[in-house]
Amino acid sequence: MSDPAELGFIPERLQRIDAHLKAKYLDTGRLPHTALLIGRGDEIAHLSLQGEARAGQPLKDDAIFRIASMSKPITSVAFMQLVEEGKLALADPVTKVIPEWKNLGVFVAGGGNMPFVSRPAATQMRMIDLLRHTAGFTYSFQERTPIDAAYRKAKLEAFSGPDLEELIKILADIPLQFDPGTSWNYSIATDILGAIIQRVDGKPLDEAIAARITRPLGMDDTHFQVPTDKLDRMPDCYAFDPKETKKLYDPGEKSAWGRKPNQLSGGGGLASTLADYHRFCRMLLNEGELDGERIISRKTLELMTANHLPGGGDLTQHSTALFSEAENAGVGFGLGFATTMDPAATMVPGSRGDFYWGGMFSTAFFVDPVEAIIMIFMTQLMPSNTYPVRREIKTMLYSALAE
Repeated sequence: MSDPAELGFIPERLQRIDAHLKAKYLDTGRLPHTALLIGRGDEIAHLSLQGEARAGQPLKDDAIFRIASMSKPITSVAFMQLVEEGKLALADPVTKVIPEWKNLGVFVAGGGNMPFVSRPAATQMRMIDLLRHTAGFTYSFQERTPIDAAYRKAKLEAFSGPDLEELIKILADIPLQFDPGTSWNYSIATDILGAIIQRVDGKPLDEAIAARITRPLGMDDTHFQVPTDKLDRMPDCYAFDPKETKKLYDPGEKSAWGRKPNQLSGGGGLASTLADYHRFCRMLLNEGELDGERIISRKTLELMTANHLPGGGDLTQHSTALFSEAENAGVGFGLGFATTMDPAATMVPGSRGDFYWGGMFSTAFFVDPVEAIIMIFMTQLMPSNTYPVRREIKTMLYSALAE
């Protein structure tokens, strides 16, 4: 911990964030616990741990959280390493690595008890479409289309669901929702990136991620499967319940993350700590390097954090389902991250070019290269859109900035 005043913050205003979280979310039982890290440069300006990890057990700073979709930036960086090595290109067709999809079409009709009717795709799916979620895939929990329903029937996103090779085979028989590159839809695309990394690297995804990202960065507590001797550090995880506020979803002592997953989900399967994810974010803030380890080049990271939505639009213009809400005005999407194009349109203080994402269990992070700020927030409640806690923290954080 450093002196927040020396890092340009007003300490009393940082403390207001803790008081707000306690009064609105912890004392009311809405959230089980909160962990908040605010950094500037390589230093930590504020660290707050509140609530209980498990009944009668205070949350500790080494807690291992289910970070869900905060796995996506890690997998995306690993993929872009392959691009830097000349093994793949963003413009490559996905069929270069997944030839099983050469006849993959776009939905016309059918689903349920009826066979799918599809048409040939008008555009070719490229690697860049997987990174920016414009490939035409979806997530089963969106529950909007026959494609979502087919994903649910096949249990594509479950821990016990198909492994990555079987996932590729199943998706060959389920049409895309739209022509690649024409719309944006939050999806299993990052899991497909993981499958591609496996095939190109010739090793399981967990080994590839360890070799490329977590081991070089010293992220020793970031795992697809949490080791037995670390399970006591996993907090209980909850799901929102309209009557009871929250219900136990995944108990820490018997967590599913303690078992070997059948599917190594690069899009949502990792567990990590505040300290580990802070090292990952410091690498991003330091233009791809940390403690002498060059993970990715400065120019590659610039490319990843630029907006890649068609025509330079924002999520409200291009999203077909989730993240099309008005609060996502001014927000673009890059290669693994959302990025702020117009802070005024977002209605939340920030900087043009800050980038971020979150996870299903209400975890979140952002990196602001302009102000050299890192924010990481951890709790364990699904779904992530239950409360506006992320926007509240960001607003209050910037109100504490003195210089």
